[in-house]
Amino acid sequence: MNENQVDGVAKKVKGAIKEGTGKVTGNTLGQVEGKIEKEVGKVQKDVGDAQERDRKDRKDADRS
Repeated sequence: MNENQVDGVAKKVKGAIKEGTGKVTGNTLGQVEGKIEKEVGKVQKDVGDAQERDRKDRKDADRS
């Protein structure tokens, strides 16, 4: 697991909490900010996943 994966998951969780809190309190801005943060986290995790796949593929290619 790399830093982008860990940070991405953390942002997704933080965004979900912020979005949920916004819903409960009626804070529309909080909801929107939470949704955005969740999406940013998803993208960051996807980047980290791609980096890990690339690292693994290179490692496998070096073995061949």
